Amino acid sequence: MDLRPEIVERIKLLDEKYKLMGQSLENYLDGLLLSNYLTYWDYTNVDKLLMLQTPKTDFPDELIFIVYHQITELYFKLSLHEMEQIANNGRNVLKNGEDKGWKDKLDKDFFVARVTRINRYFESLTKSFSIMIDGMEKEQFLSYRMALLPASGFQSAQYRKVEICSTDMFNLVDKDARAKFEGKEASIEEMYEHIYWKQGATELATGKKTLTLMQFEKKYSSDLIALAKEHQNKNLWAKYKSLSKEDQQDDKVLQALRQLDVNVNVKWPLVHYKSAARYLGNDNSDVPATGGTNWQKYLPPRFQKRIFYPALWSKQEIEEWGKAWVEEVRAKKF
Repeated sequence: MDLRPEIVERIKLLDEKYKLMGQSLENYLDGLLLSNYLTYWDYTNVDKLLMLQTPKTDFPDELIFIVYHQITELYFKLSLHEMEQIANNGRNVLKNGEDKGWKDKLDKDFFVARVTRINRYFESLTKSFSIMIDGMEKEQFLSYRMALLPASGFQSAQYRKVEICSTDMFNLVDKDARAKFEGKEASIEEMYEHIYWKQGATELATGKKTLTLMQFEKKYSSDLIALAKEHQNKNLWAKYKSLSKEDQQDDKVLQALRQLDVNVNVKWPLVHYKSAARYLGNDNSDVPATGGTNWQKYLPPRFQKRIFYPALWSKQEIEEWGKAWVEEVRAKKF
């Protein structure tokens, strides 16, 4: 049988590819002949995926709670995937599959495209959070949540990694501690000790670290500090500053970063605040979160003033950070 020229050309390219690796094309072709056809369920590991939900109680709505948090973690994974590409300037792969490694310089369009992807992931999460806000019975949640102690969404290490890969460590320092680091070359370790989220995981009554925070620090602190050091010069803000002055002023670049700031530091914590107000707030008193975290002060952006890119916002915008949205939520009764 005569082979079409395009098939012959591909065989030649495959032969060259495997020769470069010291491999035999014939052996790989034999393996291809013996291989079974790929199926959707094998490729996506869907059977394993559907076995990863293990409720701790018999309340039906606990399954909703678990599945949505797992979905959230998958979107965080995608976000970190895009951030890693930006950090390393984008992989240069030729049409024949040959990998030329990392580029020496970040391309503006590549930067905008990847930040836009991250925005899309967070927008999808924010828009779908009604699954959490309105999709569970309050009575069920207030019951089964007691079986989850001291676990908390606060303990999402991937979310902390998204924050660390987005900006300079200084911008993650608690706002009341930033003055001591202003204009100084503080170490990552020093700033990490004052990172904002620790204030949100203190006991309401005593001000001491919650078990939730102690568990989290024991498992993840060393990894997060190592990540912060690795990305000190290649987080999203550092990569933005590596662009030319002209590219830094490009409207698409500025809009992508400003939108990321709003998505991660305003909209995402505020849908959590709305959920907490729905399930944990009432007319008489507020119920503590499962980890004992101080959600009333921890979640509202106007209290934290956590901003990845303060240089891209006006003084008034910073002063009113998230204010209107929080007041709208607080005015509602659930």
